[in-house]
Amino acid sequence: MKNLQFLTFFVNTIKAVHDYEELIRASIVSASNDYRLGANEAPPAIISVFIGSQLSAVLDELENVTKGKLSPQEKTDLKLNIVGKIPEILVDNTDRNRTSPFAFTGNKFELRAVGSSANCAGPMTVLNTIIAKQLKDFKKEVDALIASKNLKKDEAIFNILREYIKASKKIRFEGDGYGDLWEKEAKKRGLSNFKNTPEALKANISPDAIAVYEEMKVMNKVEIEARHDIALEAYTNCVQIESRVLADVARNHIIPTAIQYQNTLIENVKGLKEIFEEHYEGYAKEQIALIKKISKHIAEINSKIEEMTGERKAANKLQGYKNATAYCKKVKPYLEEIRYHADKLELLVDDNLWPLTKYRELLFTR
Repeated sequence: MKNLQFLTFFVNTIKAVHDYEELIRASIVSASNDYRLGANEAPPAIISVFIGSQLSAVLDELENVTKGKLSPQEKTDLKLNIVGKIPEILVDNTDRNRTSPFAFTGNKFELRAVGSSANCAGPMTVLNTIIAKQLKDFKKEVDALIASKNLKKDEAIFNILREYIKASKKIRFEGDGYGDLWEKEAKKRGLSNFKNTPEALKANISPDAIAVYEEMKVMNKVEIEARHDIALEAYTNCVQIESRVLADVARNHIIPTAIQYQNTLIENVKGLKEIFEEHYEGYAKEQIALIKKISKHIAEINSKIEEMTGERKAANKLQGYKNATAYCKKVKPYLEEIRYHADKLELLVDDNLWPLTKYRELLFTR
């Protein structure tokens, strides 16, 4: 009976994640988490469930149980061969798949996609709501099956669980979530893959989301929409601040330092010219090439900052989702482009002049 109870909650949790995966994705969004998802030990933006090979085998066997009433032999086989295979004390026999956003690790599910700076109340609200809704629906379906088919409770439970296992199979994934193959496979399965916050947040105000929140008496439509607007504004403000700070650091620290080092190189070239006269270029070739490279990166940083500022001004004229999307699609890409040229200057400029901590110094401080 304990194992049957475990299977009931286990399968219903998977079914809830399957039905409301977009809502879970929306619960973990933020400007900073967009950078994190799909990298290092952070899972991808595609929500999937990892349960390990042992429990996958249990669900696969349960999926093939005969529909309807069970014969005495089938009941014995079911309890001994399927339910009986679940250890009395569940230990973590999985490989703790670090690429899975929603994984079962021995005696619990873990939602691993929440950002490090996030308040866990938001994701917990979603998880508690969707699982409560799923258990409520499960109870109704079991009661209806008992009444209509004259089945015993455990037979009705097994019948409903079997259908849930089939219906939610596409959300289960045991492989590498980082690979391109999983993105293609997830698309075939019909799973969402929202790459950024504005796209993911739409799920919060979908008719299904509003219906489940209202049915479970968690939030009404006005409260849901208010939270949605606040989340969009928080995202916009974060990207806006990042872009302004980057421009400030680039123009007030990186570019002046690069020019200072460039001036040192120019003085060196002048000195070589005085000594070697018309033959100086052979001796100053590397310094001249370096001066040109530095000039190129300075020019790129300046032009990209001007373009980014223009896009930011245009985005500020918009409201709500359009405003957040403009910051995501039009402003945010410049952060990477400006960073690229700043990184190149970091490799070129004299270490003693560079005002910021260099990448190698993050690991090996002077």
